[in-house]
Amino acid sequence: MIEISHTTDLVDPVVIAAFEGWNDAAESASSVVDHLMHVWGARVVGAIDPEEFYDFQVNRPYVGTDETGFRRLTWPTTQIAVASPPDLDRDVILVRGIEPNMRWRQFCAELLAAVDELGGELVVTLGALLADTPHTRPVPVSGTATEPELVDRLRLEQSTYEGPTGIVGVFQDSCVKLDMPSVSYWAAVPHYVAQPPCPKATLALIGQLEELLEVSIPLEDLAEEARAWERGVDELAEDDEEVADYVRSLEETRDTTDLPEASGEAIAREFERYLKRRREDG
Repeated sequence: MIEISHTTDLVDPVVIAAFEGWNDAAESASSVVDHLMHVWGARVVGAIDPEEFYDFQVNRPYVGTDETGFRRLTWPTTQIAVASPPDLDRDVILVRGIEPNMRWRQFCAELLAAVDELGGELVVTLGALLADTPHTRPVPVSGTATEPELVDRLRLEQSTYEGPTGIVGVFQDSCVKLDMPSVSYWAAVPHYVAQPPCPKATLALIGQLEELLEVSIPLEDLAEEARAWERGVDELAEDDEEVADYVRSLEETRDTTDLPEASGEAIAREFERYLKRRREDG
């Protein structure tokens, strides 16, 4: 069982969870939780015992020096943190960890028991996958939900995916079995730039959370990092004609499929609306 350190009663907490590994292309999803922990000043209240769930030859402990100068060993684990965002009328439980190597059902059961102890009312899982999508267009984000009411309100679709799944899929299935409402958002990362980070995908997932929570999340330098990432990929493509041709073919396919929503003019209008809403919220 996860021991939760003393915390005051949380107000209608929503859970946001992401796990490094197979579900986290370019670390886009786990970077969202890292960002939220930073901008919302989250504090860690519990962590899962890694001994039961991780193969330390696959996920090795890390040795380093702490702020006091002492040598410290850090074990791979999954942490639970809580935050009270100033512009949100409910608290947030953040789950950030690594996909376990074994005992997935027990892993999910222990996490959800801790979430229940903290009063979690809705679970939001985040993931990212590699896809045939161009880096020059908005990052596609797909979403599913377990409750018809959530599907209608968030304009989502029930997933039709069939195939192997990761801990995010197992975690969401565990929520269903416990009658815990859950939503899952997945960002599609361009497969030809799979190395982390991908701030543009992280930004896209944060945008979905803003819509879900009806709150503006501080971005700090994330928007500029996303633009710099795109410029960097542009430069790489310019140096490789084969890659440039491939990107152009992806752009043509995307624009043909999504017209008129994916036209440059439509993208510009949507970005202007986004900036306007952020100014009004600020």
